[in-house]
Amino acid sequence: MTKAKDLLRATDVSMVFGGLSAVSDLNLYIREGELVGLIGPNGAGKTTAFNLFTGVYRPTTGDITLRGKSIAHLAPYQITARGIARTFQNIRLFGELSVLDNVKIAYHSHMNYGLLEAVLRVGRYRAEEQKLAEEALRLLEIFHLADSAAEQAKNLPYGAQRRLEIARALAAQPALLLLDEPAAGMNPQETQELMEMIRWVRREFGITILLIEHDMALVMGICERIYVLEYGTVIASGAPAEIRANPEVIRAYLGAEE
Repeated sequence: MTKAKDLLRATDVSMVFGGLSAVSDLNLYIREGELVGLIGPNGAGKTTAFNLFTGVYRPTTGDITLRGKSIAHLAPYQITARGIARTFQNIRLFGELSVLDNVKIAYHSHMNYGLLEAVLRVGRYRAEEQKLAEEALRLLEIFHLADSAAEQAKNLPYGAQRRLEIARALAAQPALLLLDEPAAGMNPQETQELMEMIRWVRREFGITILLIEHDMALVMGICERIYVLEYGTVIASGAPAEIRANPEVIRAYLGAEE
């Protein structure tokens, strides 16, 4: 059996803000097809790591590679084009736009018509736009949002907005999907449905997923490997059972039971 290749790798990555180290000597890898969790207490550096992987921040030291090529100093749009998409801890939809248009926007990076064709609405424009709309609607159907396609995104219930954000990220056709606390604000039933949806998305779309999440049941239930951050440093990594039994993790994050 062929061993899966590394998709993303961070090597000795540090991020310093005004003398304060948010991430320090971060080393992690994600193989193609994996579903990996990144956990840790508030302020541990998890979202900073996501911002480094997506070009929002450029590392002070170290390197980040995607399929063996450095992305450490690329702009966010360049990293998106290379195959990384993300959701945010605080939902960032285009609230005034329709649910359908929120997804169509992400598809536009893959359109095959030029600016002049778009302005004049000639050539490949109409066929490509039709194809785009069909693909966007297919995604909305998958995420049970097709009936709300014409609604403004801001009017969706909270759980539906979360699903829309994941659908929009998938519309960018990523190789690696970064989910930043997708279950935040969800009730237990919504969280369970989300867990099943993440499993399904990974299987059906054949993508790799890195997940930040405070809901430990979700992380332990779906992730194959987990990294634990504390003060910007990896203190443990391994399978869920290993993480659950690790004394350092119990002390730092899970809370020791008397």
